[in-house]
Amino acid sequence: MTKTSELRAREVICVNDGRKLGLVTDLEIDLETGKIRALVVPGKEGFFWWLGKGDEVVIPWENIRKIGVDVILVETGGLEGTRAT
Repeated sequence: MTKTSELRAREVICVNDGRKLGLVTDLEIDLETGKIRALVVPGKEGFFWWLGKGDEVVIPWENIRKIGVDVILVETGGLEGTRAT
């Protein structure tokens, strides 16, 4: 088991190209089942992304390949342009 605060402290890395996507900023949770549906990481588009004003990338739970001690490995094929609402 892990706490959400521990998930937020782990770097998210794309296994497709080794790119660092950033730290988890939010989680999407299914209120009916209580299960995590997706991780949200900051988008790097636009001038103000470093202020937290940019878009966010939503990574569905099924795209998570491994949650390690320091990092979360994800597959991002087709996720570019997927934004949190």
